[in-house]
Amino acid sequence: MINSYLINPKSIALIGASNDETKPGGKALKNLLSTNFQGKLYPVNPKESVVQGLKCFKEVSEIPECELAILAIASKLVNPTVEYLAENKGTRSFIIFSAGFSEVGDEGKKLEQELANIIRKYDASLIGPNCIGVLNTNYAGVFAGPIPKLLPYGCDFVSGSGATAVFILETAIERGLPFSSIYSVGNSATIGVEEVLEHWDNSFDENSSKVKIIYIEQVHNPQKFLKHTFSLIKKGCRIAAVKAGTTEAGSRAVSSHTGSLAGSDAAVDALFRKAGIIRCHSREELVTVASVLIYKELKGNNIAVITHAGGPGILCTDALQKNGMNVPNINGEKAQELLSKLFYGSSVSNPIDFLATGTAEQLGIILDYVDNSFHNIDGSVVIFGTPGLFDVTEVYKVLNNKILECKKPIFPVLPSPIQAKNETEYFISLGRTIFPDETLLANALAKVYNTPKPTEFIPYLPNNNDIQFHNSIISSINQGEFAPPETISRIFDYVGIPRLPEITASTFEELNSKLNFDFPVAIKVVGPIHKSDLGGVLLNINSKKELSDAFERIMKINGATGALVQPMIKGIELFIGLKKEDNFGHLILFGLGGIFVEVLKDISSSLCPINTLEANKLIQSINAFPIIQGTRGQKGINQDILIDILIKISNLSQIFPQISEMDINPLIANQRGIYSIDARIKFN
Repeated sequence: MINSYLINPKSIALIGASNDETKPGGKALKNLLSTNFQGKLYPVNPKESVVQGLKCFKEVSEIPECELAILAIASKLVNPTVEYLAENKGTRSFIIFSAGFSEVGDEGKKLEQELANIIRKYDASLIGPNCIGVLNTNYAGVFAGPIPKLLPYGCDFVSGSGATAVFILETAIERGLPFSSIYSVGNSATIGVEEVLEHWDNSFDENSSKVKIIYIEQVHNPQKFLKHTFSLIKKGCRIAAVKAGTTEAGSRAVSSHTGSLAGSDAAVDALFRKAGIIRCHSREELVTVASVLIYKELKGNNIAVITHAGGPGILCTDALQKNGMNVPNINGEKAQELLSKLFYGSSVSNPIDFLATGTAEQLGIILDYVDNSFHNIDGSVVIFGTPGLFDVTEVYKVLNNKILECKKPIFPVLPSPIQAKNETEYFISLGRTIFPDETLLANALAKVYNTPKPTEFIPYLPNNNDIQFHNSIISSINQGEFAPPETISRIFDYVGIPRLPEITASTFEELNSKLNFDFPVAIKVVGPIHKSDLGGVLLNINSKKELSDAFERIMKINGATGALVQPMIKGIELFIGLKKEDNFGHLILFGLGGIFVEVLKDISSSLCPINTLEANKLIQSINAFPIIQGTRGQKGINQDILIDILIKISNLSQIFPQISEMDINPLIANQRGIYSIDARIKFN
């Protein structure tokens, strides 16, 4: 829980304050003083009488009551100090820089758990331990620099890593990116990334920052994370995030296609998509995306590239178009009118190149035409540096004015940090954020524009019939094993997954007595998981003699317990999978089926439950979507039926939360319908 004392304290005790600004307690006090904290400061250090010009208290027992305590002392002293302050000084918020807790092993974990218990006992707020602190427009409760520009409309930033937060700030300050609040949650003993998101959500109003950025190494509570990011975005916020740790150390034993294709990073990707979060993969990209978000929102994907240098304009145009943005041709009467106002040799066709000799006045004219006359343009990228021959301050003044005045967003690329150092710093001082590279900006613009907003829907809730069916199935299966074919058939029939008729038998005599459909047929081994790899799938069997021989052959496969026979059907082979991914819930996967599922790995995924829009997105997201639509004279498949099946599989994950893995591979889709041919379900 984040309380008001942590956000806006009227008094702060700094335990471990120091005159040595190279120590956390010294740097933190300097930061508090240099940012003009308006409340009372109580430095505590038994070895000092005066610290950085302030009276220093020898012991915490000597200080008055205080609302917030910042601790920069040895870990073994932290817990008794916190308990004393909470009990005797009314302190209800704490920031603990100290390391030596859960990050160092079992003893540290025990110490951290004791700390968390003390905090909960007094209903207090705690950031840390092992963090760099909290920074907002009220105070700088951090020991690390640098201090960025702090403005109410700046970014809210939460980081699971203090060092990474510092490195992100380094880049952001160079760009002029402002911040509203920064939380370095460290070990997250009681408050982690999810709790900060909860605070932002619950306290959101018209004055709150609408740009949130996140650096996270582990999603501890995915449902809480989704709830509050989804809510914030629905309220008008835009959120960008980096999730580190995208590879899995070592190999993991898996027993299905779904198990080998799904993973924790796929679940994070699906979580971010469901919430509407813009996923970034580096500090540089996060800062660039955040800088895009600070500007007016781009309402369409048609961009005017305005430059006085041809090369950067081409680079920007290429990057935009490669990422699905448009740089449309500008022509007609208004284009010719603009061209007449520029120097000879200029071009307005887009990119708009007004030459190295172009003036500040001409830039203003161009931006006015883009804003008012070129209706096929939604926003502009302005690239303007200098070879060092003249001062570009006037150009940057005009650019700043037009960013404020124009209805369409303008994104400034200022690529001369050395030769236009003073002018660039001046532009940033006006409250602007810059982009040093046109290609990085183009990539970020596309990522922001192409990240869809979340869609609201009511998830599927199992009814009484579902619960009764669930109980009957669970009582009949062995936990940790794959369900037998007859159980899968019952489940699919219950939820309405269309399937081909099938018979199973453990002897050929039993199989022959049950056979009730025409040849040709397919026969599959029952027992082993990867049937095709073992030669356990035989197709186009046209007589009982061939069937008898095939049965005898597959029963020799190690682990075979029987055979399954189905009529042959032709069509497009599809794949649908479910994978329970720790506390994320179920991941639903879709792609081409058969052998292609693991060879091509052309798979899309989403977190369950899904709605119609998400099911449609799953289908359209694979590279092979043209095959589903129909291509080169081949008819496509009924996508409405496919969407319905995907939603039913999603509902199945809600009825049976015990499903750990499920494959339907393949589903055969043709003009008559879509049918499950082979499926396996594992319950845990």
